[in-house]
This record gives sequence, structure tokens and C-alpha cells, in this order.
Amino acid sequence: MKTSIPVNRDIQAQKKQRANAFREKLSRQGTLIVNLVSSPGTGKTSLLEATVRELGDRLRLGVLVGDLATDRDAQRLAPLVPVKQLTTGGACHLEIALVEQGWQELGEPEIDILLIENVGNLVCPASHDLGEHLRVSLLSTTEGDDKPGKYPKMFRTSHAMLLTKIDLLPYLPFHVETAMEDARLIQPKLEIFTTSATTGEGIPQWCKYLEQQREALVTR
Repeated sequence: MKTSIPVNRDIQAQKKQRANAFREKLSRQGTLIVNLVSSPGTGKTSLLEATVRELGDRLRLGVLVGDLATDRDAQRLAPLVPVKQLTTGGACHLEIALVEQGWQELGEPEIDILLIENVGNLVCPASHDLGEHLRVSLLSTTEGDDKPGKYPKMFRTSHAMLLTKIDLLPYLPFHVETAMEDARLIQPKLEIFTTSATTGEGIPQWCKYLEQQREALVTR
């Protein structure tokens, strides 16, 4: 016979406290934390490569890469930027404890922006605060323009949305305006960028946004 034992601890509240403490700690040293969230295959790692190439000569960057298994994404990024792989072992999202561990293994550097590539999933990561200042959702043209309405919590909790792989628009039934309207019905204040890591389109605008958000952090 199973027996239930009440613990009387709010685990989620404890995680939220840790996330707030991590955010405040890095805010004090002027580090902007950006949590990149999306379904698998939207081009998060390609976006990171393009971002590092665009910003690397002006700002100090670090990357934490989340995945279910392997360190392939970290291997791709290692020649460009300090990076640590966070392997969840099957969990569908990152949690603050794993981010804190990765930050320590990165050496707790004094950097300007910490970029976190979350596990590819449009559901679970929406419910977990990693201590980020910005949550940025990626939506690729290969997925379809109806995703914001189908997965509203992810886009409702985001500060910005990147439409990725726009170089493929001529070959796909994806309508940019429809995706934007759908997303802004859910989150009217959402900043939206159209990007292609392949051609570089939109990358300067995206990186300028990051620079502005980091500047706002250190001057507030």
C-alpha cells in the first residue's frame, strides 16, 4: 500500500528564489542573461554562431548550451566563445540548478552577456525561470506560422521573438505577418526580429537589441 507523506515545502518557490538570486548576482556585475527557447531545429546554435561573430569584437560573451544528450552544439561554438554544455539526461528543459553549475564550470567570468540555449521544446521551458533578464523565443519558417497561438505560454512569457531561416521563405507556405499578428495577440509588447543566420539578414538588428538591453541593465 502506498503512503503519501506531506513535505510542506514549496519546491517551485525555492527554485524561483534561486533564479532571482542568480539574476541579481549577475546584474550587479553587469551581465545580461538571455534565455533562448524554441522547438528543436529552429537554428538556435546557428543564431548563436552569428551573434558571437557580430558582437564578439565589442562585447564579452559566454554561452551555456542545454541538450538531452551529446555536446555537439558546444563543440560547434567552442572555437568562437567560452561555452559549457548542460546535458539534462532526458529532461525536457533546463533548470536553475543546472545553469548555476554550468556558470561555475565556465569560471564565473566577468562578461557582458550570458547566452543560454535551452532544450528544444515549446512547452516545458516556458514554466522555468533560469534567472534570465530576457526570454527570447525562436520560430523558424520551417515550422509554420501558427505556433504562437498553439503554444501561447512560451510566447506570452517572452520579451522578444526571432523569426529564423527567412532565407527559405520563397520555398515555404509561411506568412510572416500571420506569425507576427498571432504572437502579438498573445504578447502585445513582444519585440520581433526577422533573421537568417545563413545570409546574415536581421542579425545586426538583433545584436543591437542585445547591446541596448545590456546598456539598460548597467545604467539603471
